Amino acid sequence: MRIIVCLKQVPDTNEVRINQETGTLIRDGVPSIMNPDDKNALEAALRFKDEFGAELIALSMGPPQAKDVLKEAMAMGADEGVLISDRAFGGSDTWATATIIAAAIEKIGNYDVVFCGRQAIDGDTAQVGPEIAEFLNIPQVTYVKNVKYEDDKLEVVRYTEYGEYVFEVASPVLLTAIKELNVPRYPTIKGINEAYGDKGEEKIRVFCIGDLVVDSTQIGLKGSPTNVYRSFVPVKNKVSVIIDGNGSKDKANTLIMKLSELNLI
Repeated sequence: MRIIVCLKQVPDTNEVRINQETGTLIRDGVPSIMNPDDKNALEAALRFKDEFGAELIALSMGPPQAKDVLKEAMAMGADEGVLISDRAFGGSDTWATATIIAAAIEKIGNYDVVFCGRQAIDGDTAQVGPEIAEFLNIPQVTYVKNVKYEDDKLEVVRYTEYGEYVFEVASPVLLTAIKELNVPRYPTIKGINEAYGDKGEEKIRVFCIGDLVVDSTQIGLKGSPTNVYRSFVPVKNKVSVIIDGNGSKDKANTLIMKLSELNLI
């Protein structure tokens, strides 16, 4: 069994700042982390590896520093990493990103399960995983809360606001993970030493545009059918009101009236 897990390096949301002139994220000096939902996807893949001896390939698209999330994945137990990195890919929207990642997965080949996180915290679109499945022309199950592999088939529990659905699917298949799926493990000391040393660097392959079969008109900023018009941090206005009155009962009545005027109760 070969499993590919897609990971994204994202800015730590506690540190996000917006350039007020350009409306874009300021990434310089902002710490980056592995996207949380992707970490749940990685843990699910690692459990398949633990149980069935699967080969696990961690895949990420981004600038050279995105190798960090691949090394973290290998420290947790992934066998190798693949970084998709080329200036030609810059500015790609979800469509273009999925086009590129699908081409990379096809280059790797012979995969049984592709794991992705439900969505990335810097975009919140939840589109890339399903789009990858469409470009690969394979089945997909999103919002996966539980998954089991038995008799060459996967039993997948999909969570929705209306209830849970159980699907039986054959491989190859793409699954997107939610945080309720599991609790990600910590890297081991041995894994850290190997992943962040020379051996770890040797286990990471880099795909550029020349390595992939992609239509150049469908990738990058020019090939993206959508674009971000403006990004901004919501303005938070705080107003304090002191409730006066004769005794706690009078104050409580005044508070109820004010909350009712604001249509909060």
